[in-house]
This record gives sequence, structure tokens and C-alpha cells, in this order.
Amino acid sequence: MFVITLTYLRPLDELDALMPQHVAWLKKHYASGLFIASGRQVPRKGGVILARSGDRAGLDTILAQDPFVKRGCARADVVEFTPSMTAPGAEVLKEL
Repeated sequence: MFVITLTYLRPLDELDALMPQHVAWLKKHYASGLFIASGRQVPRKGGVILARSGDRAGLDTILAQDPFVKRGCARADVVEFTPSMTAPGAEVLKEL
């Protein structure tokens, strides 16, 4: 599994202008089954995406196409990990 953190590099109004394109990009990768969950950091200084394990190089290519990243408004950092324990009801995460 991958944990992706997006760190905003530009003012929020620039990010908000790209939000519809960013959401379309997210939806595309939810539809493909790659993304599991996503949302804003609190406070709003970036975002977090959970993605299935697999091809790291392919993931890097996909992240480079995020409108936020592509336009220099955010940086994406990736941590890969293997879930070994989960809360009851979240066991499916160990299979991703």
C-alpha cells in the first residue's frame, strides 16, 4: 500500500482554481481501482491519498499527471508500507 502526501507549494486560491481538474484526476484513479481514500490535511496545507500496492514507477507517472503537481502547486511524497495489523472491519487493507 502507498501513502501519498501532497504538500501545497502555492497559495490556496491557485489550488482552488485547479480543484475541478484535480478531482477529475482523482475520480479517474478511483475508477481504475488504484486509489482507496483521499482527503485534505487539517489544517489545509496539503492532502493525503491511500493507494493500492503495485508498480511504484507507474504510480510516480500517475502522480506527475496530477494537475496540482503538474502546475507546480503541490509536491507529492510517497511512502510504501505493508499493513500487518488492522482494526476490526479493516482487514481488507492487508490484502491491498
